[in-house]
Amino acid sequence: MEWVRGGCLGYGSSSTVHLATSKNSSSTYPEVMAVKSCKQSDTTLLENEREVLNEIGFCPQIIQCFGDCQATEENNEFLYNLLLEYAKGGSLSYKLKKSGGCLQEGDVKDYTRSILKGLSYVHGKGFVHCDLKLDNILLFENGEVKIADFGLAKKTGQKQGRVEIRGTPLYMAPESVNNNEYESGADIWALGCAIVEMVTGKPAWNCKPGTNMFALLIRIGEGDELPIIPEELSQQGKDFLSKIFVKDPTQRWTADMLLKHPFVADNFQENVPLKEESKELSTSPRCHFNFPEWASSQSSSSPRSELWSDGKVESTSSSLNSSCWTSPADRIRELAGDQSCSWCDFGCWVNVR
Repeated sequence: MEWVRGGCLGYGSSSTVHLATSKNSSSTYPEVMAVKSCKQSDTTLLENEREVLNEIGFCPQIIQCFGDCQATEENNEFLYNLLLEYAKGGSLSYKLKKSGGCLQEGDVKDYTRSILKGLSYVHGKGFVHCDLKLDNILLFENGEVKIADFGLAKKTGQKQGRVEIRGTPLYMAPESVNNNEYESGADIWALGCAIVEMVTGKPAWNCKPGTNMFALLIRIGEGDELPIIPEELSQQGKDFLSKIFVKDPTQRWTADMLLKHPFVADNFQENVPLKEESKELSTSPRCHFNFPEWASSQSSSSPRSELWSDGKVESTSSSLNSSCWTSPADRIRELAGDQSCSWCDFGCWVNVR
C-alpha cells in the first residue's frame, strides 16, 4: 500500500506518530491513518505491538493495525513504520486538559465501560497491556474510546527475564513493584488510577512534580497506603474503585466482574431496581417465563446481589445452574449461555392445566 506522511501528531521515547494519507484507499485501508515510526535499529516495541495486535484480532474497543513497512527518509535513514487507525479526537489525556482538568461522571462511566470491554477482550486472548493510561486511550469522533499502544504488552503468564519497570510508575500495581509481576490485575489497577485522574484531574497518587520515582514506587509497593478515592464520585463509583484498589491481585476484581458492577452496567441493567423484578404481573402471562411464581423462595438474595456483598465476589456457579431465576431476563441469559440448563427442580414450575 502506498501512503504519504503528513503532519506530526505526537511522539514518544522511541517513536513518532504522523498523519498518513493512503494513495489507494479501500475497504481494507482507510484514506486517513496514523503512522508510528522508529529507527530501524530500535524496532522492538513497534514490532511487538504489531505482533500483539495481529494475534488479538479485531475488537471495537482496540485500535486497529493495518500493517507495517519500511521507508527511507530524506537523509537516507531507514524507518520502520506501523500503520494504525487514526483517532481524530486525540487521547483522553488531551481531552481532560481541554475540559478544564476533570470530566463529568457520566462521561467517566461511558469511557470506563468501553475500556473494560477492551481489557476483557485482551485478557481473554491471553495478553496483558502493561501500560494502560489516559495517554494510551484514544478518542474518536463518535465519542467512542479505544485502547492503543501495545508496545509493552505481553502474554499472560510470561515471566519477566529480569527486574524492570514495565509501564508508567504512576499507574503501576503493587505486585508489579514488589514482585515484578505483570498480569491482568495490573491493567485493572492502572484503570483505577486512570478513573481517579479523569474525575479529579490529578494523578491517583498525590505527589508533587519532580517527585523521586523510587520514593513513589516504595509508596505503591510498601505498607497499606492506597490511592485516595475521590469524594466527588457517587457511592457506586466509590464502591467500584474499592474493588480495584486492592493490594492482593487475587482479590482484585477482573474486567468481566467490573462490567457487571452498577457503576458501568448498561442502561437497561443499571436503571431497573431489583425490587421491580418481583412485582406481580398485571397482565395475563403468555408463556411460562412470565409467571411471578418463578421467583425463588429458597434464597433471600438474588444472584445479582451476591456480587456486591461485603465487598467480595461470591461464586455464582450455583446461580447459573439453578432454574429459579428472579427475572425472565436472567432466565433468557441462562438459555443463551455456554452452560446447559438444569430443569430438574420442579418446585419452580406452575401447573397451568
